[in-house]
Amino acid sequence: MTRARILVTSFLFVVAAYMLLPIWWLVVSASKSSADLFSTNPLWFSGLNLGDNLARVMSQDGGLFPRWMLNTLLYAGGGAFGAMLLAAMAGYALAKYPFRGRNLLFGVIMAAVLLPLPLLTIPIYLLESRTGLINTAWGMLLPSMVSPFGVYLARAYAQVAVPDELLDAGRVDGAGETRLFFTVGLRLMAPAMVTLFLFQFVAIWNNFFLPMMLLNDQELWPLTLGLVRWHGIRTGFLRDAVVTGALLSLIPVVLAFLSLQRFWKADLAAGSIK
Repeated sequence: MTRARILVTSFLFVVAAYMLLPIWWLVVSASKSSADLFSTNPLWFSGLNLGDNLARVMSQDGGLFPRWMLNTLLYAGGGAFGAMLLAAMAGYALAKYPFRGRNLLFGVIMAAVLLPLPLLTIPIYLLESRTGLINTAWGMLLPSMVSPFGVYLARAYAQVAVPDELLDAGRVDGAGETRLFFTVGLRLMAPAMVTLFLFQFVAIWNNFFLPMMLLNDQELWPLTLGLVRWHGIRTGFLRDAVVTGALLSLIPVVLAFLSLQRFWKADLAAGSIK
């Protein structure tokens, strides 16, 4: 048993080191000047230029980076919240309300899960070009609020976590269906919805292809598009700014995970019908 435990611990340590090594490299590189970035040890510090790098990132191109950060927070936060709420509604309805064609509708949603997202970018572009949403914030938000996987997750979780007896008790007490969903169903589905929010938040935060197709105005760009522009057009001049900007772009994602992990609780409905 001790030998097996040592082997498992060693394996997990190697996996953790493999996953954390790029983050360590990013932290170290963000503290270096552009000249030291490739001429010194890539995994250890060589001069502390983090303050100068931060100042350059914030002032580059007239201070576009803070605007890109706010745009990304809007797209990721708003899109993830909208996807979470719509998926919760759809999954709850598919799980708790029998109606004709329910299984067929769920089958269509499951088929949509199998579609790769880049495949939908051209249809989204054509649709938004006809509705005047190209180069607008709504053009980014609306597609981000659709999550077939979120509907599947919400349905599966609602079937287990939301007891029918609890809903029936609420109806006997005079609660309407809307009130039951927001006060009972949504609260019991909270762990799954937080998981969906984080998945969707990270997916939108890292999305590059969709904003590249839809946004022309630099002031509407997210961080992914802005950092790629800095890297591609003037690599020799902006290496330090790109690396420091990439480090800053990790902070909101890490904070989102740390602040929402307390909602991941098992057996939230335990004892609710006892």
